[in-house]
Amino acid sequence: MENKFVQWFRGSSPYIQLHRNKVFVITFGGEALQDDGFQNLIHDFTLLSSLGIRLVLVHGIRPQIDARLQKLNHLAHFHNRLRITDEVSLKCVKEAAGFVRVEIEALLSMGLANSPMANSDLNVVSGNFVVAKPIGVIDGIDYANTGAVRRIDSAAIHSQLEQNNIVVISPIGYSPSGDVFNLSTEQVATAVAIALKAEKLIFLTEQSCLNSNGNVIAQLTTNEIQNIQQSLSKIDGLNASFFESGQGRFALNAAVESCNAGIDRVHLLNRHIDGALLLELFTHDGVGTLISSTPYETCRTATLNDIGGILELIKPLEQQGVLTKRSREKIEMDIADYIVIERDGLIVGCTALHVNAIENNAVLACLAVHKDYQGGSRGQRLFATALTRAKECEVKTLFVLSTQTVQWFIERGFERCDLDNLPDSLKALYNPQRNSKILLKTI
Repeated sequence: MENKFVQWFRGSSPYIQLHRNKVFVITFGGEALQDDGFQNLIHDFTLLSSLGIRLVLVHGIRPQIDARLQKLNHLAHFHNRLRITDEVSLKCVKEAAGFVRVEIEALLSMGLANSPMANSDLNVVSGNFVVAKPIGVIDGIDYANTGAVRRIDSAAIHSQLEQNNIVVISPIGYSPSGDVFNLSTEQVATAVAIALKAEKLIFLTEQSCLNSNGNVIAQLTTNEIQNIQQSLSKIDGLNASFFESGQGRFALNAAVESCNAGIDRVHLLNRHIDGALLLELFTHDGVGTLISSTPYETCRTATLNDIGGILELIKPLEQQGVLTKRSREKIEMDIADYIVIERDGLIVGCTALHVNAIENNAVLACLAVHKDYQGGSRGQRLFATALTRAKECEVKTLFVLSTQTVQWFIERGFERCDLDNLPDSLKALYNPQRNSKILLKTI
């Protein structure tokens, strides 16, 4: 048990560094406050803040509004899944927003001994950060006091975040004339994330985004979402319930809008999974659905900023004797030769193609994939990318020196050869003590 904890803690350290001082906008519905497990979520917010993450929490109030309308025997009216906010409804909106905001602030203020928030010293701030305007009349329907976001006071929010305060925002907005408008939670969260240029926008949803086998869809691009929404009835391989639900539609539309506006990562997390935020943010694969404009795992040419990640990746293999040792200086000199697979900011695979343009040959070296990401054809992806680059450089013969992966290369068209087959420039680099097998592939 202790060893597992140590491994987990070490594994989370790159993410702790990656997320520090970044702005995360987290949004959740009013249903979350009615759940007995909401206090655990509050504890997780506190933990994220203590790790240096700058938090903006955007909460919903739909069930709280409905409960107040029901007590008044006042019928709720919707059109196109959007509430029509008459004067009675607006009063309930104000009451619900005030109640929920105070509840959240109270829970974030807890600091009891022997509790997860012991000795926490958090400041929670809310205010009139959202400037709104009325939606007006659409298709003959008067939405009354239902509004749309006009502007976010991003400077005021940033000022609070820089003081390490958690900012709580309700789904209501104010006009310069002093009017109050009921807003969509998803729209507010999206507008806030875009205005703040947030690192992440996180939706805590009521259900997971699943495929037809009941497994969480790990990643979706914005193009994939739009294709699914346009032809939902024709798509196999997914569970349509999330895509057809009101919250699912709102969250997915907001995710697409956010990504198109420059937010790199939008996460959809099932709030009913205990610790979903921590599992998503501090483990390799997470537990939710990551949405981005482009695939979050890319294969590309390395840069100097990748040297630390490459060294951390290959160090265990060097210690095991699988790879020959390389110094930071050597990698820096040859960095243009390296190809890496980057997954959400982490280097999980690499290789290097050292080309000798005079002799029209090259050496494929330092092919490595992180142990947690093996079995996903990433080694093949690196090899294919290097092979394409070799052809572009008009390489005729590709060499590999290997001690433990000979069969893998043979399966990809390499043949064994002797030391005599190596060009003189490569013979000088051969280390007899490693006794590496020499393989070549004619391109």
